[in-house]
Formats: sequence, structure tokens, C-alpha cells
Amino acid sequence: MKVKQSMVGLVPYQPGKPIEEVKRELGLEEVVKLASNENPYGYSPKVRQVIQESLEDLAIYPDGYARELREKVSRKLGVKETELLFGNGSDEVILILCRSILSKGDNIVTATPTFPQYRHNAVIEGALVKEVPLVNGVHDLDRMLEAIDENTKIVFVCNPNNPTGTYVSEKEFLDFLKQVPEHLLVVSDEAYYEYVSTDDYPETIPLLKDYPNLMILRTFSKAYGLAALRVGYGVANEELIKAIDPGREPFNTNTLAQRAAVEALADQEFVQTCFEKNRTEMARFEKFCEEFGYDYYPSQANFILMDLKKPGGEVFQKLLAKGFITRNGEALGFPSSVRITLGTEEQNQRIINVLSKLE
Repeated sequence: MKVKQSMVGLVPYQPGKPIEEVKRELGLEEVVKLASNENPYGYSPKVRQVIQESLEDLAIYPDGYARELREKVSRKLGVKETELLFGNGSDEVILILCRSILSKGDNIVTATPTFPQYRHNAVIEGALVKEVPLVNGVHDLDRMLEAIDENTKIVFVCNPNNPTGTYVSEKEFLDFLKQVPEHLLVVSDEAYYEYVSTDDYPETIPLLKDYPNLMILRTFSKAYGLAALRVGYGVANEELIKAIDPGREPFNTNTLAQRAAVEALADQEFVQTCFEKNRTEMARFEKFCEEFGYDYYPSQANFILMDLKKPGGEVFQKLLAKGFITRNGEALGFPSSVRITLGTEEQNQRIINVLSKLE
């Protein structure tokens, strides 16, 4: 049985190595995973009880409309319930968008390097991918505008960008949005929104009333600490949501995920604590880089991409041997770098100690 031509040569998304696999391979008793931008502080304590209570309902299909979560998110953001689309992670919302909008002969415009699932899902639908290189780690919005043609259907802006952690400012994004043709969808992927500390980051939700061609993506996998439960969402004009909703699988967000997300959303004190710890730990890594003369991209996310002036694969393996799973920059488009998710204070100090002795 042959798959369709657009699938040939594609490889599945490659996540960071599992902890147990590394322990087994290297004979290590303790391994710290700092590869997948997960929240090292876990999730709100309020989540645990609702998950335990929900175990009695595993034989029942989840609410396909995610009504309670929909109500809470709409109230939190100040948008209509009909302006929300929930997915099995925001990854699935990207898939739904590409499935619903793209056909052979269409194209998307995106940065490079950036989150790979934009390209992956577009290619599966037979669309072309027009990639515009980052400039100093940041989206080159002027060149992205130039790349738009009559066949462009979606422009993806990862903000803050993964894997660099850099961001597009409010002025830059608004200037860009004003120039994008009205029939073309702009996706602002804000998976790391809760970690942003800068004052000039764009507040995109208020823009929805003036830009019906804008969709915003957010997730509960990062700062909310629910990565294993996979729940994210898109926010957009209700006509767009209505048009693409048939591309969503039935019951695509499970009961545990929905109920946990409701409790996580309510505990903004926990999110704020994670934000503050993240900024403190980011300063720790920045100080290390400055002391040792290493370049890094100023990050508004919960990870840092550091140029250690050695092959990324070599550094990755040395860190792995010491029990730290990171991301090899060679696979991310930065050959002499590694991307490190910020862990706890103790974890970060330990990996910095290892990095400071690299030969």
C-alpha cells in the first residue's frame, strides 16, 4: 500500500529522549530532562484532586464541545465562546488549520528555524512551504511580506519563537498585520505567552475585532504544566472557527485534560510563581554565558539557546553522559548550540557546573 506522495520522505516529530531510556542506555540512576520546554515545577496543586475524581468517568466519552473549559477560557480572555477551538495540544489546532485550508498548489509562509509542525502539516496537505530565515534569531516580517503571493493561504508567526525564544514586538506585529492581505490567515503561535516579561510584546486578543484573518494559538502544556494531558486552543473570528471546526476530530480533548485545564486556569497564583522563578533562572543562564563569553538569544520563553562554540551534537552527548537531556542545536538549525529548558534552581546550577567545565 502506497501513501500519498506528500508523505514520502517525511519523518515523525522527534521529541527529546525519554528519561527511562537514557537511564537504561547509560546506566545512570538520575537523569534530568531539560529538552522539551516542560514546566519543572509541575502543575497547580488544585489539579490533582480533580484528576482523581475524574477517574470514575473514564468509561464515558468526554464533552466534545468542552463546554466548561470553553466558558472559563472565554471569560478569562474576554472573547465569545464561539471564537474558541480546542485541540489535543495547540499542535492539533495547527493540523486542523492545514487540513481545512490548504490544498495542493497553495503555500504557507513561515520563518526558519521555527516550530517544525507548520511545515510538516502543510507538506502533508500538498502545499509548498516558503521559509524566510530569521535575522538575529527574530522573524524577518518584511521579507515574509515579500514572500506572500496569490497562492499563500497561511502565514505562521511563532511568538516567542521556538527554538530561539526571541519575540516580535507589538509595533512590528501590528505593522505587519496591516499589510497582510485580508483573505490570508495570520497565525500568532503564543505557546510561551505566560512566560513573556517584556513590555512591548503584542497583546493580540484585542486585535481580533479588527482583524478577522488573525488566529491566536495558546496552550496548557507549558506554564500550566499539563503537557501530558495535551490541551491547547485557537482564538479567532467565529466565522473562521465555524468553518474549520468540521476538521476537528470528535472528542479530541479528553475529560481529564478539560477538567485539569479548568483548575489550572483558575490558579493564576501558581502561574505567576512559575513566571517569576523562570525569570530568575533565565538570569542565571545569561550570567553564565556572559562570564564565559558564549553567545545566546535573549529569551522570552522558558528555554535558552546558547552558542557554546562547539558542535551541538558533541555538547549534547557530553551533557547526556552527565545525566542531562537537552536539545542538540544541530537538529534545530544552530550547529554550534544547545537549547536548554530552564529547570529548578538546583537542576540549573548543576548543569551550569557541567557546562563551565566543558573541554
